[in-house]
Amino acid sequence: MPRKLIIVSGPTAVGKSDWCIDLALKHGSPVISCDSRQIYKEMTIGTAVPDASQLAAVKHYFIHSHTIHGLYTAGMYELEALRLMDGLFGQGHGTLVMAGGSGFYVDAVCNGLDDMPPADDELRADLTRRIKEEGVESLRADLRRLDPEAYATIDIANPQRVLRAVEVCLLSGRPFSSFKLKEPKKRDFEIEKICLNRPREVLYDRINRRVLQMVDDGLVDEVRSLIPYRDLSALQTVGYKEIFDWIDFTEGKDDPSLPRSLDEAIARIQNNTRHYAKRQITWWKRDSSVRWIDL
Repeated sequence: MPRKLIIVSGPTAVGKSDWCIDLALKHGSPVISCDSRQIYKEMTIGTAVPDASQLAAVKHYFIHSHTIHGLYTAGMYELEALRLMDGLFGQGHGTLVMAGGSGFYVDAVCNGLDDMPPADDELRADLTRRIKEEGVESLRADLRRLDPEAYATIDIANPQRVLRAVEVCLLSGRPFSSFKLKEPKKRDFEIEKICLNRPREVLYDRINRRVLQMVDDGLVDEVRSLIPYRDLSALQTVGYKEIFDWIDFTEGKDDPSLPRSLDEAIARIQNNTRHYAKRQITWWKRDSSVRWIDL
């Protein structure tokens, strides 16, 4: 029986969840999430995890499947996702549907990654401290020096991506970009890539409204519950960092860069999410094999 993986990608808030569910129901497939944040069971509201009705409509994998307290990488996702898909194909599924939120994870599934060195706890703690004390720009400068190619291609606005790239450079003595395989690994299934998009003003309005809905749903309380773990790399992400910063201001931290109100923190989340969506679109436009669908 032919084996096929349909990867549905697109910028945040474009409407991937409902679209993937409809496609999965059409093919009798589960939805395999390929999102580097929705895997974490401690993060729900700020990661826009599918709601209860969506999760009930079709079986989802890699939603709340891991903890923020353990290291998780694109290479680990590659191995786990391929093992899962092999099992599902073996059960008779001819077509599988993947919801592609993270371009680097999708790339790992489609093309594979070379074996990167495992994280070093001491080095990671030091790099995390630098981000906290000096800002992510400090690590960006290191990455620009150590690996100009990676600096030009990865999402340098994502502190975790920058930290991991610098970490790999320092541990291996090789550029992070050298671990991306020159020749893709052979997969025993066909891959179809779809990218959803909307007119820019519509997408940005959806992002702004979704951030407001997250706050109404309890984002601030979720972030407060994670304060003891805020230095973990999983939490260095849009939607959490801005609320952490606002909480710091309310507790009297003297830093003029902090948001002065919850409304200002919300505006920063909206702005940073719009920038993230723009970078996602840029990422997918580099891939000539993607079929674009304008919603």
